[in-house]
Amino acid sequence: MNKTLYLVDGSSYLFRAFFSPGLNRLTSQDGHPTGVMYGVTNMLKRMLDEYDPEYMVVVFDAKGKTFRHDMYAEYKANRPPMPDDLRMQLQPTKDLIKAMGIPMLEIPHVEADDVIGTLVKKAESLGIETLVSTSDKDLAQLVSDHVTLVNTMSDVVLDVAGVKEKFGVEPEQIIDYLALIGDSSDNIPGVNKVGPKTAVKWLHEYGTVDNIIAHAEEFKGKVGEYLREGIEQLKLSRELVVIKKDCDVDYQPGDFALQEKDIGRLNDIGQQYDMKRFAELKAEDVKQQVSEPRIEYTCIQDMETLEQWLSAIKHAGLVAFDLETDSLNPIGARLVGMSFSHSAGAAAYVPLAHETEEPQLPLDDVLQAVIPVMQSVDVVGQHFKYDLNVLSGYGQQITSQKFDTMLESYVLNAAASRHDMDSLAALYLDKKTTKYEDICGKGAKQIPFAQVSLADATHYAAEDADITLQLHHELWSRLSTAEQKKVFTDLEMPLVQVLAGMEQTGVLLDSEELARQSEQLAIRMADLEEQAHELAGKSFNLGSPKQLQTILFEEQGLPVLKKTATGQASTSEDVLQDLSGEYELPAVILEYRSLSKLKSTYTDKLPLEVNAKTGRVHTSYHQAVAITGRLSSANPNLQNIPIRTKEGRQVRKAFVAPEGWVLMAADYSQIELRIMAHLSGDENLLAAFNNDVDVHSQTASQVFETPLEEVSSEQRRAAKAINFGLMYGMSAFGLSKQLHISRKEASKYMKQYFAQYPKVAGFIESVKQQAAEQGYLDTLFGRRLFFPEINNRNARVRSGAERAAINAPMQGSAADIIKQAMLAVHEQIAGADDIRMIMQVHDELVFEVRREQAADWSEKIKSLMEQVVQLDVPLVVDYGVGDNWDEAH
Repeated sequence: MNKTLYLVDGSSYLFRAFFSPGLNRLTSQDGHPTGVMYGVTNMLKRMLDEYDPEYMVVVFDAKGKTFRHDMYAEYKANRPPMPDDLRMQLQPTKDLIKAMGIPMLEIPHVEADDVIGTLVKKAESLGIETLVSTSDKDLAQLVSDHVTLVNTMSDVVLDVAGVKEKFGVEPEQIIDYLALIGDSSDNIPGVNKVGPKTAVKWLHEYGTVDNIIAHAEEFKGKVGEYLREGIEQLKLSRELVVIKKDCDVDYQPGDFALQEKDIGRLNDIGQQYDMKRFAELKAEDVKQQVSEPRIEYTCIQDMETLEQWLSAIKHAGLVAFDLETDSLNPIGARLVGMSFSHSAGAAAYVPLAHETEEPQLPLDDVLQAVIPVMQSVDVVGQHFKYDLNVLSGYGQQITSQKFDTMLESYVLNAAASRHDMDSLAALYLDKKTTKYEDICGKGAKQIPFAQVSLADATHYAAEDADITLQLHHELWSRLSTAEQKKVFTDLEMPLVQVLAGMEQTGVLLDSEELARQSEQLAIRMADLEEQAHELAGKSFNLGSPKQLQTILFEEQGLPVLKKTATGQASTSEDVLQDLSGEYELPAVILEYRSLSKLKSTYTDKLPLEVNAKTGRVHTSYHQAVAITGRLSSANPNLQNIPIRTKEGRQVRKAFVAPEGWVLMAADYSQIELRIMAHLSGDENLLAAFNNDVDVHSQTASQVFETPLEEVSSEQRRAAKAINFGLMYGMSAFGLSKQLHISRKEASKYMKQYFAQYPKVAGFIESVKQQAAEQGYLDTLFGRRLFFPEINNRNARVRSGAERAAINAPMQGSAADIIKQAMLAVHEQIAGADDIRMIMQVHDELVFEVRREQAADWSEKIKSLMEQVVQLDVPLVVDYGVGDNWDEAH
């Protein structure tokens, strides 16, 4: 029987799905959670697609205690009860698996690991290979020449060599390794203070736990004491982690043959829980569900066929439109082809510049025929801003785009998934799409799209249009009835055209200025390197964490404040920051790192970003990244240009205006604090802004018990850190670190702050409570911000989500306001030839303005931005004008 048995750790799948940020908010219309049902069946479908197994079984943990509880009463004592949302999905998930035709096993009083271990042993005795799908490290002890583990979520495959690479020991040593380090989730004790690094070291030296125990007296120091004290505990731990291979499982692998799907049952479950991919199954779909044959799309190679398709598109009134090019950079990219779809399964590709002898239509003829039709119907795109930028290079524009599936998904739930087409197709349509690498290859062997055969190019490109249209129908059916629909229709979609125009315009860069800065940075870095070598008493590589660990913590004896995941002393920035208060070398290293990053990321790299055709830098703005709605940018990343150091601010000098023009920067002042005042309704905070009192000085006056007129600049800086820190959910510990004060003093400052602004404290607590209860918060303008980890049982993860939730209403509302300002400004300057909007960074808009009109436009833009929304406090915009961005800022 020359077959492979596929064993699925069902319990592992359940928890992976339950804690997946993209799944744990999915529910049916009546509120029944469905994320686990989706997640588990998605993972199983992926197993079926990738391995096409003949024999497969999903193994679940049974209810109740097991033999391990008899051995150790505290086994798994730390585990909280199963969450209700997971328990509610257990039986429906199992019903789905059964209806999918996949065998299941659940043996009373036996854990899934032991059932899997027993089946592995039986398969080996029959000469059958086994592949186990799990994320459980305990199962690594089963790996052999005939047993492999695979984690379908991360695509990590563990064979014998893989186990050794991942854990540092052989598979047969995994039991002893696990016994030494213990397992907090199962409450297996292990040896006190022994982590993975120590366990690997001991097993390399002694081979086994038995040998370690035999030589226990030879272990020195505190860890040796812990070992000797915990020998009996270590023996118990080893017994607990051993996976049994002799359970009473009366099955042969041949019993696990996959069965036909029960289409009727899948349909019933799908309708009951509003799971569309199952609810729409019909008996005649059985063959398609099993084999999913490749759809044959149309390749358009003559004008008559093109005209027929364009006529059908006009009749439909809605079309998904997509371009294929020769570059990821849209500015200057060359068109290779285009595709469109007007109904599900009906899609076509028009090849334009493939390197083939087959007939292709002339580009100009196609553009003249296609663009007017696109302008006459509603266009659907996926990240269509890219396509708009490509078309601009051919003097073409499309202003009829009404939908973008990337943005529909983003507005619906920014945290649910990545928003690329492949991820969305898998999540919302349960479809596996053709990847670019599938037809072009990977790495050094990848070929340009223009060299792909027309048959493969047609399927790939037309499928993109087809899937995009199907995604739109699915996403719009969800979004059109959602409260956040207005954010999509009134904000995100109109902004696409605005951002496209900004990207096409770009910004002028002074490369000579950057070269000068690079030279100065190199000189300063050399000085710092020499200074560091003198302080260390030897030469070393400042960029090597390993060498730095040795010098700081072993040779100079500095305190170890934090360790890495592998147990090494951390040399991270926050650690060096803490150490630099008392030690000179960490301060020198920090400055060197800062300058090195500035040089490599900006002064050296920015000139390479200049487009040869336009002579300008064209950043790409990303709408669908930050969950708060903020824009981000790349190539170059304008959001991260440092402004807190003198050297960082110098980089802005290289962003310059063309001759006869100036740069004008308009920046919202303290916008998030103003939104906090509006949302909290705190009288003192409202009064400060409405009476034009400096809010940082007012806070300093209260916290430091100093008359307002006597507040020092140092006290104001500290108050500024308090104002913004508490708005970002900072704890007393965090505030003490930032201000370099004791935690007791930081707690005192926080108490005095909340005494001054009592409604702010109430607002923060209500935000945390609302986020925990709902899993989301709304901005002032209806953008829904989801926090999938807000109720995570891991305290560190949960605290991070709470901090994000505290600030999110302010940051999200500020993002919405700057976007509304961009739309208003765009409308105001449309058609003007003396001003253009070129950058958006945080709360700031940057313009190129003709020098003689700068004063007039500055006042107009300031007034427009300040009036774009009405809050209980005034919005204030500061502006500046100069020959470069630094001067304007």
